[in-house]
Amino acid sequence: MQLSARLVEGRLLKRYKRFLADVQLADGSVVTAHCPNTGSMRGCQPDNARVWLTTNDNPKRKLRYTWELVEVASGHVACINTARPNGQVGEAIEAGVIGELAGYATRRSEVRYGSENSRIDWLLSGHESQPDAWVEVKNVTLAEIAGAHSVPQGYFPDAVTVRGQKHLRELMAQVAAGGRAVLCFCVNHTGIEVVRPADHIDPAYGQLLREAAAAGVEVLAYRADDLADGSLRLRTPVPVILAS
Repeated sequence: MQLSARLVEGRLLKRYKRFLADVQLADGSVVTAHCPNTGSMRGCQPDNARVWLTTNDNPKRKLRYTWELVEVASGHVACINTARPNGQVGEAIEAGVIGELAGYATRRSEVRYGSENSRIDWLLSGHESQPDAWVEVKNVTLAEIAGAHSVPQGYFPDAVTVRGQKHLRELMAQVAAGGRAVLCFCVNHTGIEVVRPADHIDPAYGQLLREAAAAGVEVLAYRADDLADGSLRLRTPVPVILAS
């Protein structure tokens, strides 16, 4: 997945009302961009950060610009658009990058499932020897030093997520029913070398994630390495460490 060649660079002035961000462009003008991220964006909105926007000239759109990328304090680049990860993972599965999910003939998105009225990001079927795989995708952009760690770690979630806890319960139920369930962390931060549950932010999610893994839910992570070039392609497997 490659972002449009029409990426527009600017400086972040402020993010507000969750969905809006004011950005100063190179010519000094200030535009309001859509911020496609409902989360806390912890660590991804430093003052005067270098950001990149895509443009859309559809006259029916209220905002021409969409915020896609940000250069964080460490100098690494993160993709904050949470509409991207599902497509990134789907593309990586199709390209054979995610070897653990190779061999499925059919891939469907946003399939309703579970007792808690959920939609799975990807349902893979038609494997010669594996059961159908229910794949939930989560975007990882939070990198920070926490606890005893001396170098930045990647963490999920970046805020308390009741919805994320629901998804883990649904995945565990699929395993209990004889299916295959996979949680795939889409690492959209070029500086993240390992992913951990953010117990210091949402300890309930961390505990439930460990229970899910123990129950047979597979936990994977793959990183996009070339975000600075506008490429969102997942390339590199990243270890997931569940220990607190």
